[in-house]
Amino acid sequence: MIAFGVSITDAPMWERCAEPGIRLAAEPDSVIMPHQTTGTLYRNYNLLLDKAKEIEGLEALVLLHQDAEIVDPDFCATLRETLKEPDVALVGCAGALGVRTIAWWEGAVTWASFTHRYLEHGGGDMESLSWKREDTPTFATTGEVDSIDGFVICFSPWAIENLRFDENLGKLHGYDFDICCQAREKGKRVMTMDAKMVHHHSLQLVSDPETWAEAFIRLNEKWEGRLPGVGAGGDDWERRAKYAEADAAASRTLAASDALKREAVEKEMERLRGSLSWKVTRPLRWLAGLFRRK
Repeated sequence: MIAFGVSITDAPMWERCAEPGIRLAAEPDSVIMPHQTTGTLYRNYNLLLDKAKEIEGLEALVLLHQDAEIVDPDFCATLRETLKEPDVALVGCAGALGVRTIAWWEGAVTWASFTHRYLEHGGGDMESLSWKREDTPTFATTGEVDSIDGFVICFSPWAIENLRFDENLGKLHGYDFDICCQAREKGKRVMTMDAKMVHHHSLQLVSDPETWAEAFIRLNEKWEGRLPGVGAGGDDWERRAKYAEADAAASRTLAASDALKREAVEKEMERLRGSLSWKVTRPLRWLAGLFRRK
């Protein structure tokens, strides 16, 4: 039996995104645990893990964000197949190799079977690496990775029993990187699977760069030297150097957000060209030009 858990801060979001996706994927005996938030995401996910630990016959726990929608009716079957090897601890639908910080996407992304759905600029989708099978590059493949994207994390029975999110690290950022590092340190594997998801999310990828940078530093300090390739390397890494790297990583993420916004504006302009006069769209053309100059 497979259980699903969601930490809820926005009930309408849960009802619009996560709940219908879970209903699509769930099996007759699945346990669904909507959990009203009581603190940080780290804390809420630990409470859900504790609840799952008490469920008899549990094959896996799927923790997903309230804005994450499963659109694959074969989700449970795919997850079972991925978990069939006993050393697999965690499974996601996007991940990368060569990951050494919470910015997992700066590693070599090997799989990402989701689309990023946004509402700004008329709304639309930003399709990820492996969203469309016919467009998936030849190097992309499911399998073992260093870290997965935490908007959906599937836990094996071993992981439910032995792993917990480190509540000392912060409120939100880096939880996925940390739990993957925990599993790898214990000799277990982190895997990706081909399960289609929609992430309903703003084009602004990082809403609070300072908090994100603090989490970047805390996670590096925790894991540097404990796993090969994690952290910056070196024996005496000064805090100011860590701040510099964290700031640079945050800046690159903000730049990626700007690129998404620029693409969304251009898509909206294309739609408007077909329905409105060029004069009416002049403000949008000015905005797109502003993005290009940055």
